[in-house]
Amino acid sequence: MVPGDTKPRSQTLKSAALDIGFDAVGICDLSGVHRNALDSWLAAGHAGTMGYMQRQADRRRSPATIVAGATRAIVTLSSYFQPNQSPSPGARVARYAWGEDYHDVIGQRLERLASKAIDLGASPEKTRAYVDAGPVPERELAQRAGLGWIAKNTMLIHPSVGSYTFIGCVLTDLDLECDVPFSTDHCGSCQACIEACPTDAFPENRVLDARRCISFLTIEYRSDFDAEQSPAIGDWVFGCDICQEVCPWNGKFALPTKEPRFTPRPNLAKPDLSTLLEQSESEFADHYNGTAFERTRRSGIQRNARAVTENINRAK
Repeated sequence: MVPGDTKPRSQTLKSAALDIGFDAVGICDLSGVHRNALDSWLAAGHAGTMGYMQRQADRRRSPATIVAGATRAIVTLSSYFQPNQSPSPGARVARYAWGEDYHDVIGQRLERLASKAIDLGASPEKTRAYVDAGPVPERELAQRAGLGWIAKNTMLIHPSVGSYTFIGCVLTDLDLECDVPFSTDHCGSCQACIEACPTDAFPENRVLDARRCISFLTIEYRSDFDAEQSPAIGDWVFGCDICQEVCPWNGKFALPTKEPRFTPRPNLAKPDLSTLLEQSESEFADHYNGTAFERTRRSGIQRNARAVTENINRAK
């Protein structure tokens, strides 16, 4: 760990993060997190076909083992919320996928922040950026870094930004002052997210059964849908926003994104099902390279589009 006066250095990094474009930033240590909760979740089979969650479990429990020598996480939030964008009839796509792939956008920001940490004395070999990749327990670290609480739908909610955010982390050996963890739960008695879920994907508060989650089914699940899964996705061709849309905190405080690369593209925010179904591999690549759709690939998107088409026709 690089010694020195931690408070000024921490403030310098936080100011740099805001200048780079992050909407919130905090710092925490890398001691162990959610051991019992993760073990119970995996044992119950809630990870579904996401085998990587089991493979990464040891490092998720012990974040200090992710990057050898790292002792701190600089945790950032970036809003992707688009105001005045209401759902229209037809296929729906989760808001985070309406623009350029967030891995690229946020990854570039995090690399700049990591470089700033290195300028302040961090070791390049012990400083690494992560955005929704690798075994990093982002939401738990964000809560520990004072950036919000984990809501009943398992999303992190920042009290003045909302939950439509990408969480990014820079793990480093730089000695930094840690923020006070966010310890209050502002969900109260509200059950809006739990009650709104059309597939009952929350067996209890703060527990998500991915096998029933529309986002999992349309993105992570690779097989053909069965007779129960196909109607379950409704009109969602990629991801799902329902539990966030009904959250009162987002209704009041969701912070509009300032990132122009997240500006909605028509073929992403309001895709045409016929076009999706008819595209060749090369056409799909031309339309969706550099977007979140790449993760599901053409085969997955077309599977989803077939199910959504059937669901819409059935509802007429």
